[in-house]
Amino acid sequence: MYSDDREFNFYNSENDGYRGGFGSYEDPIPTSGGPAHEPPRKKKGGAARIIALVLVCALVGGGAGVGGAAVYSRLTHPKQTTVIQEADRPQVETVLNTNSGKPMEPEQLYAANLPSCVGITVSTTVNIFGQTTTSAASGSGFILTADGYIATNFHVIEQAAENPSVDIQVTLSNDEKYSAKLVGGEKDNDIAVLKIDASGLSPVTIGDSSKLVVGEPVYAIGNPLGELTFTFTDGMVSALDRIISTSSTNANGQRETTTLNVLQTNCAINPGNSGGPLFDSYGNVVGITTAKYTQSSSGVSAEGLGFALPINDVKGMLADIIQNGYVTGKPYLGIQVTNVTEEIQRYGIPAGAVVEYVADGSCAQKAGLQVNDIITAVDDIAVDSKTALTAALTSNYKAGDTVTLTVVRQQEQVKLTVTLDEKNEQTQANNQPQQQQQQEQSQSNSGWGNFYSQWPFGSFFW
Repeated sequence: MYSDDREFNFYNSENDGYRGGFGSYEDPIPTSGGPAHEPPRKKKGGAARIIALVLVCALVGGGAGVGGAAVYSRLTHPKQTTVIQEADRPQVETVLNTNSGKPMEPEQLYAANLPSCVGITVSTTVNIFGQTTTSAASGSGFILTADGYIATNFHVIEQAAENPSVDIQVTLSNDEKYSAKLVGGEKDNDIAVLKIDASGLSPVTIGDSSKLVVGEPVYAIGNPLGELTFTFTDGMVSALDRIISTSSTNANGQRETTTLNVLQTNCAINPGNSGGPLFDSYGNVVGITTAKYTQSSSGVSAEGLGFALPINDVKGMLADIIQNGYVTGKPYLGIQVTNVTEEIQRYGIPAGAVVEYVADGSCAQKAGLQVNDIITAVDDIAVDSKTALTAALTSNYKAGDTVTLTVVRQQEQVKLTVTLDEKNEQTQANNQPQQQQQQEQSQSNSGWGNFYSQWPFGSFFW
């Protein structure tokens, strides 16, 4: 097992999908068979699992989000016309299989679910020195509802999220093509929802990832390399509750970090598979294929180490995006923070998340939080970095909750009571200071209280 300080590389938005021309390869149009056996049903169950391993890698950024049964149930209200199908399944016994139901054969599973899977192509046209250049990135997805809502990874459509003029095309298994609209995305959890103008589609059935056990078979359908469309691969659940931390550079040139809970599988997953469904043997979607371990910083390569988002972690968020365009209830302070470096700590400054900017009208400003305050705790949860601040808030609180921040200001400890805002388009827009304002503020800073105001790292928006 590799130590935590080794860098792991995963496929993500920076290298996911085949970019550029797709060559001369042409796939035959897949055909689907008749309906498969309906999976037997049983009362839901499942317990929390213990985190097995922490993987540190250099990819995409953020923290955990919210969602859940209460949000998910909104779409099943009789007044709603959009419905995501959800089904239960028998628990797989790890010692003796006592299931009375029968799982699908692989060929049955593929035929039954192929019409629910899609290929996604994001095309960008730019003009460089008078030359028009078009590039494309490919990914996968799956149909959530009969009226055209589709789930995928955020990093598959990230260009479209940043630039509304970017074209998103969805291809069904019968080779029908549609232009898709981005309903909303959740970068922190790497999920997004698209909408196509269609009806009578074949949606997947959402399963219960809490019932998965290591060793049971799982299957993936996706579009590796953007060319080998609707490829079917098989494997097993290799591990549960893996934690992968990834980082990447955003549009402002700043490094962003995200931490995701994922399940591990040895199904073949390659660029272009991202956003596609991971099925259990009953034909239910239990995960969204997201990343693959490729090579460590020391050059050690690996095979058969794929990762998927457990569907239970994100199905509420997907429903929330369909309903509201974003994930509601996420807590937000309206500040920008960075870390207190080890070098600065040698001067007696405590570790924590140092405030670089406080947005006007934010809950942080109302509570009296100031630039250069160092946040060292949220209630009784210690905070020693910007990542720890994110983890403390997103794992334990929702918008509207009241928390006590412990901050160090001018070498004195101060307690501040904050009622958390909701993270949405408006609160995030308010947390975008002008570069000139930041520069003027930095130039005017003086004294010990501002000693740690200029850092060699990018800000972290919170």
